[in-house]
Amino acid sequence: MLTENYSIERFPLPACIVGSDGIIKQANELMGEVFIYNEIEGTNFFTLTGVKLSQLHCADKETETTIGRNDKTFAMKLIGGPTEEDDAVVVFLDVTERIELRKRNEDNKPVVIMVSIDNYDELMSATTEDSKRAVPTEVDRIVRKWADEYNSPILSSEEEEYVILTNRGMAAKIREDNFSVLDEVRQIEAKIDFPVSLSIGMGSSDVSLIETKDLAEAARELALGRGGDQAVYKDDEQTYHFGGTLQSMEKNNRGRSRIIAHAIKRLINESSSVLVMGHKLPDMDCFGSALGAYRICEYLGKDVHIVLEERNEALDAIYTAAEETEAYRIIKRKKALEIVNDKTLLIVVDSNRPSIVECPELLDVCQKTIVIDHHRLADDSISNATIAYVESYASSASELITEVIQHISQKRFITKLEAEAMLAGIMVDTNSYSIRSGVRTFEAAAWLKRAGADTSRVKSFFQTDISAFQAKAKAVANAEYTPMGIAFATTDCYTSDAQIINAQVADELLTVKGVKASFVIGRNDKLQTLVNARSLGDINVQVIMEKLGGGGHLTAAAAQLRISPEEAREEIDKMLRKLNEDNSDKNE
Repeated sequence: MLTENYSIERFPLPACIVGSDGIIKQANELMGEVFIYNEIEGTNFFTLTGVKLSQLHCADKETETTIGRNDKTFAMKLIGGPTEEDDAVVVFLDVTERIELRKRNEDNKPVVIMVSIDNYDELMSATTEDSKRAVPTEVDRIVRKWADEYNSPILSSEEEEYVILTNRGMAAKIREDNFSVLDEVRQIEAKIDFPVSLSIGMGSSDVSLIETKDLAEAARELALGRGGDQAVYKDDEQTYHFGGTLQSMEKNNRGRSRIIAHAIKRLINESSSVLVMGHKLPDMDCFGSALGAYRICEYLGKDVHIVLEERNEALDAIYTAAEETEAYRIIKRKKALEIVNDKTLLIVVDSNRPSIVECPELLDVCQKTIVIDHHRLADDSISNATIAYVESYASSASELITEVIQHISQKRFITKLEAEAMLAGIMVDTNSYSIRSGVRTFEAAAWLKRAGADTSRVKSFFQTDISAFQAKAKAVANAEYTPMGIAFATTDCYTSDAQIINAQVADELLTVKGVKASFVIGRNDKLQTLVNARSLGDINVQVIMEKLGGGGHLTAAAAQLRISPEEAREEIDKMLRKLNEDNSDKNE
């Protein structure tokens, strides 16, 4: 036997002999450095250490299994066995100093933090003369105090931006505290009609300091793209989000849309042809903005197609109206991939995620891409876009396209149907102007009305059949209400219209007194579980839907799941309970 050749009493290290049954047969005196218990012979090795001998047996030379005992860390090494005929000798190596040194080195790796004041120009223009000096000063005091709490120096600062250097140890504490500076800045009384907020990007990389800085910049851009008032942490592998409790504030300055419009016009003129696509199973906003983009390209004399494979029944009326005009060339994915060339421009509307666009392959084959979207940026957003016009403050993609059209030419060149389609898109995404509607939303709607949009005809696009109406009524009647102010409903229509019906039920439930947020769950004709969420602003439904693989806005979001409606309800319940617990802890 192996143990016959070993005298563990003479070992200079803590060691024990373990039988094939996992019972410790013998231990030397040095084992007292590892375990405070006397006479560990006869004890089950797994019970004592929490590690099975098979784990040590299967470990290769590069793998190290450690346990913490007596304020020390020990690495366990196996010599021989265990088999039916052979015992095993387990040696314990004190690796405390090595582990602590490794941790110190890890904790001391640099982390870059970039902080921006959201909507700084609008903040200054909306603030009184006294507050124009007081608000930036107060923000500066809070940011500097926050950085000082974590022993993190501010490398540079401007009126609206800060660059802070810290390390991974302090960065971990900052994340544990959920970027408390966001809450502090939000409390500033600026005597204006929207609160002060920050966007924070934190980056950390094992590659280089340059990569760390680049990750911090990308994280801040992601925080800004998601509406601000939040922090994003990016490392070499993952992205984490913190905050995001405020609705995106509308920007009064239309200078950006003018610059974007001119850049879009230049790219279209440089291209030989254009493909326009939205997300799979487009809704009214997606289709309306696609028609608007199509008209821009045709006005500029370019060969243009809309890529659309499948649609749901809710789009039938407006799609049929567009088809009857014979003015639009709508093609399938296969055809789009056949006609694309190295000078084809791709315009993506109402989506910024490759996984849900109509034809993801086009993103790879088209050398230039324009993204026009109003949804908050996701972790997997389109990264190689030539122009990314993503504004989460906007009500809809149709609103953004309407503004671009106005800057393309002073001539009102869109058709009556296109004006109605884009107006329908705005109305759908704002629930008839009841949510996410700013001054620019109404300006865009007024411009479309002057362009010939007939509101009566637009309303006809939203008519549903009797079965859909009955499904909505049944879901509303059977809705459940929780003490937290959450309304849950289930639809059972199993049609391609399920997403639309869910959304309408979710909107309807928000009109019930005391309801802060609504979640409607159902299945479509492909038996996919669909979840639509709506909120009055107190609860960030976008964060909840993102955890389910979906996305959207703070007050309106959705997800498509592979689990059952019952399982989806359980997952949402868990997240809401955790959210409630976190809020309770914060209030304490």
